[in-house]
Formats: sequence, structure tokens, C-alpha cells
Amino acid sequence: MNATTYRKLIAKQLNEDFKSAIEIVEISISQPAASELVIQNKFAGVNGGFDTLLCRGDVPYVNLIPPFDLGVEAVGEVIAMGENVKDFQIGDAVITTARGGGYREYQVIDANLAVKVREATPEVLTLIPTGVSALVALEQVGEMKNEVVLVTAAAGGTGHIAVQLAKLAGNHVIGTCSSEAKAKLLRKLGCDRIINYRTENLNQVLKQEYPNGINLIFDCVGKTVFDTCVENLAVRGRLVVVGFISEYARTVEEVTQPRLYHQLFWKAASVRGFLMPHYKEYMAEARDRLLNLFYSRKLKVAVDPTQFNSIESIPAAVEYLLSGKNCGKVVVRF
Repeated sequence: MNATTYRKLIAKQLNEDFKSAIEIVEISISQPAASELVIQNKFAGVNGGFDTLLCRGDVPYVNLIPPFDLGVEAVGEVIAMGENVKDFQIGDAVITTARGGGYREYQVIDANLAVKVREATPEVLTLIPTGVSALVALEQVGEMKNEVVLVTAAAGGTGHIAVQLAKLAGNHVIGTCSSEAKAKLLRKLGCDRIINYRTENLNQVLKQEYPNGINLIFDCVGKTVFDTCVENLAVRGRLVVVGFISEYARTVEEVTQPRLYHQLFWKAASVRGFLMPHYKEYMAEARDRLLNLFYSRKLKVAVDPTQFNSIESIPAAVEYLLSGKNCGKVVVRF
């Protein structure tokens, strides 16, 4: 292939302000190495945790020195390949989840890190890695059974997949959201009880309608929502922390209160953290299962309709996600 000039987004410094920490740079690529693919990205997924915590240097298992590339999940098409690549062809649609591979127009990556999909659409960005995280968190960490499951931010990119997976497993599913538009989406997905926390009191509803508590809670909000969830765990209930978007891009709130074991001990309940890199052995099976559910129309994927186009739109897309206005996955189009 001829040398190609493209743009990518980098973190030029570590600070709390995503916008002032980033920069668009131009680089060029030429012929890939023997085992590599050159991919033209079509869509990139916005990842609230990485786009804020990573830029602040707050991800303890990643030690990065600026400048470094940003973006994680992307889907695109193969435009060139090395001589030793056997399982791909020019024009194949592929998804990648390598850190630094998302917020760029082109990427060069080892062929072993790309996954072939039927079509380069934004929907697969919701399944991989977002949906994979939901599935592994529910099953492996949450030990999901046939019980009562609560999903916070249930209309978000991760939440709306978790709702459907919990329903497919035979659970009674409660979903929290912040608007009627989000409640409408959750009704379509079969959510059994929808709690709009702007019009209803979450703690009050849970205590009145679920006096025996909640068996499994999938929480990606944090702050007072987390506190309420802990308070309403059932005997032997499990709360899985899959994020805390209420504190992304914000100063961490200091809280003074009795230690958590005072609430957990008497119920034999637990709070469990989930992070996909610590459960890598489950990724491939979860990915294949999710794609099969999607292609067989057993799983619906919601992509937020708000348009974000090009590298320049990424800061606005991140800000939009953090605002909590999105229904489904937020994506950037190239």
C-alpha cells in the first residue's frame, strides 16, 4: 500500500479536564509488518471510564506517560495486510478493543487482536467490549440466577445489554433511568419495573415494593445510588460495581460513615468489583455468545441517535456521555 496520512487523538498531559489534555496529531503509515492488519476505522465507541480516569492517570493497572493514544473500541474495514496473515481478506469488517486504537482514522494492529464481524456497524461496538463486560460481570462475578436483578443506568450502553441478559436468564429485572425517553426504551426491552429517579424515590420504591431486598445489583453509577443499593441488598445479595460514572471527570467525594461491613455482615451480602482485564479467560466465549444472540435477533442493541462525526467531535461525545442524556451506546463516526 502507499503511505497514508491520518489523524489520531492523543493525551498530551495528565489532568482532570479531558478537553485541555488532548491533541489531534497527524502521522503516516505504510506497508504493515508480516502479521499485521491496516484497518480504516468506521466507528469508535465512547468509553466514559477510559476517557476520564485514564487522562487523569487514575487507572491503577495502567502506567502511562504522556503522550499516549486514546480510544478503545473501534470497528472498521481491513485495507491492507502483511504477508503472513491468513484468516482475513481486504474489505473484511473487524472490531478491535486495543487501548489507543479507537480515536484514530486508521490503525495498524496484530491480526490476532482483531475479530471478524459480519458488517462494520456501530451496533457491534455495544456488544464488544461493552456487552461482553455486562455478560461476564453478571455471570462470573454476580453469579446470576433466577432472582431479582437491579440494573442502574439501565438505558445506557452497558445497562441496556445487562437488562436483556438478565431477562434472558429468567430474572425479574428492575431498571433505573432519568427520563421518559429512557423508560420507553426499557419498556421495549422487557424491563419488569422501571424507576425514573427524577420522578420517584429509588430508596422508597425498593423498600416498599421489594421488602426482601434485591438479590443481584449491577451498578455503574456510584455515589448515593450505590449507597441506596447497598442498603437494599437481600440476604446473600451481591452488588457488582462495574463503574461509577457519577464520579468520572470529577473530584472524588470524601464520605464519612460507618464502615461497609456493618451493612453487609448481618445479611451475608457482598460488594464485588468487576474489571474486564481481570477476567480475560471469559472474553472469547462471551463475545461469540453475544454475537450469536444479536444475529439471531434475541438481543437488541441501542445506539444513541445523536451524531458525532470525525476526530474533532470526540470531546463533545465524551461530554454528552458524562451528561447522562444518552440512550444506548455513544459512538463517533469517521
